[in-house]
Amino acid sequence: MTGLRERKKVDTRRALSDAALELAFERGLENVTRDEIAARADVSLRTFNNYFANKYEAIAYRQAERLRRGIEILRRTPPEVPLWTAISEAVLQPLEDDFRAARGIENSVPSRAQLAETRKLLMRTEIRDALARRLFDEWVEAIAERTATDVAADLYPRLVAATVRAVGDAAMEAYVVADPPVAITTLIREGFAAVAAGLPEPTARTGGKDHD
Repeated sequence: MTGLRERKKVDTRRALSDAALELAFERGLENVTRDEIAARADVSLRTFNNYFANKYEAIAYRQAERLRRGIEILRRTPPEVPLWTAISEAVLQPLEDDFRAARGIENSVPSRAQLAETRKLLMRTEIRDALARRLFDEWVEAIAERTATDVAADLYPRLVAATVRAVGDAAMEAYVVADPPVAITTLIREGFAAVAAGLPEPTARTGGKDHD
């Protein structure tokens, strides 16, 4: 019974998050209210308030959930798997699983208008703040466990966790301006591959002047 109850709670959170995203795409997040999100998800405003403090938390929920699942995957990955390979798969697997399971907006090819709205959403400090800092700290702890480093004494696990976040940010920024569109999973994988290789300087440059 407890499992079913928890499953229903997760489904409700996801439905509210999807409704918030759909409405933000349709009219811009600034024009969306909690009442409208609740109505789109076919629940009451009271139910919305039981799950989220505001619309920003609702928008951020899917990403926060993926980050939590990624931490679990990283902790289950065998220790012989190289660090950046393990991290790349831990980040990508929840995203790919959601894409395969999605029935609606997350499984569709984004329009240019949706990409423009995504860019605005990513720039909102409220959205970024809604991804609780404790998730970053949990990533640091998981990385410290895997690398046998000390969270309090060693800089390394925090540098790695910060790099994971930077790869996600860079991939999303590239995703929302890509023309033609490129899969976000492709960009994330490319980002981690570059980090694993030590971020070598590109051998060919585009958009700049050649120098003798």
